Amino acid sequence: MAQHSKLKFILPPVLVVVGLGAMALLIKAKPEVETTERPSPLQLVRVMPVEPQTLRLDVHSQGTVLPRTETVLIPEVAAKVVALAPDFAAGGFFERGAVLVRLDPRDFELAVTQAQAQVAQAEVALTREEAEAAIAIAEWQELERSEAPPPLVRREPQLAQARAAAAAARAALARAELNLERTVLRAPFAGRVRTKTADVGQYVSPGQPLGQIYAIDYVEVRLPIPDDQLAYLKLPMAYRGRSGDPAGTQGPTVTLHSRFAGREFQWSGRIVRTEGEIDPKTRMIHLVARVDDPYARGTDPERPPLAVGMFVQAEIEGRRAEGVVVLPRVALRGGPEGADGERVLVLAETPDTATGEASGTLRFRPVEVLRTPGDLVLIAGGLAPGEKVCVSPLEATIDGMGVRTVEEPPMRLDRTPAEARL
Repeated sequence: MAQHSKLKFILPPVLVVVGLGAMALLIKAKPEVETTERPSPLQLVRVMPVEPQTLRLDVHSQGTVLPRTETVLIPEVAAKVVALAPDFAAGGFFERGAVLVRLDPRDFELAVTQAQAQVAQAEVALTREEAEAAIAIAEWQELERSEAPPPLVRREPQLAQARAAAAAARAALARAELNLERTVLRAPFAGRVRTKTADVGQYVSPGQPLGQIYAIDYVEVRLPIPDDQLAYLKLPMAYRGRSGDPAGTQGPTVTLHSRFAGREFQWSGRIVRTEGEIDPKTRMIHLVARVDDPYARGTDPERPPLAVGMFVQAEIEGRRAEGVVVLPRVALRGGPEGADGERVLVLAETPDTATGEASGTLRFRPVEVLRTPGDLVLIAGGLAPGEKVCVSPLEATIDGMGVRTVEEPPMRLDRTPAEARL
């Protein structure tokens, strides 16, 4: 029993010592692990080669179709409306010289008859005075006097009074005939009726509106343009002593687009002038586009007329620019803080012969940005043909960072036979 108690106290320390010894031998006998540094993988980015293009820098705007001339039809005499033209209704068409409104002419016909009678009386009185003057002169000459007959003998005051009365009567007749003509209201141009405010049986007075009409030989569209985009356009400038382009043949062409009945339609026109001032609120300059014969039926029977009031998108033909590089807008990196201008990342290639992968370093390059239409950027200077530009969005970039690259084809815009267009 005493021996068992001794083992109880001696055995645990012995086991601990043996375990520690065995652990020390295992640690001492373990093989040494060699550590090697593995380089961090380079970031993979997309690059696009630089390929200059020749582009036409069109300018886009929008506006509302307006009539070139609009007027209110107003009578010049007071009378009752006795007839209206069948087309004198909202939306009706008419030709130049067409009778739109007829007023009751009877009072004016009577005034003409009365004025004709007054003219006849005045002419009779004038004839009588001329005859009496001739008789008086003859009697003076029969007296064989050497001096000329005085004005009273020649009845010059009476003749002057008779001539004035005859002239006044003829003027009254002309006024009566003019008022009679004014009972018929004719169209001053070929046009369309916007509104009608009078009807048959209504008594109208001078200055009272009968309706509103506008011309349809051509329409105009006011197009606001920012000042920085005027450099892309060849505009007809107006100076003192001469207008810009009254015939509408010198300005750039304009293509107008609008949706109607779920379809897209277009019309062609030209810029004919710039307006006389810069808008003080928007700092925009307004160009005026003209479209001839907007209500004519075109080759497409379903195409609607370019009606007054229609809202349109405009594409104005711009100048051609050579050597322009087209890139995604994400390629722009912005200049450093406090600096002007924009930058891109240009790849300095260092091909990896071991792996065959394309890689290199990215360098910042300042560029001259021409325009940024939508999600594109047009660069006019700073890049050479064949260089590759990074077009991947990067959160953090430093000059000289190493990357792996995947090349994408260059961006090209739609082309016409002679030029590329935006």
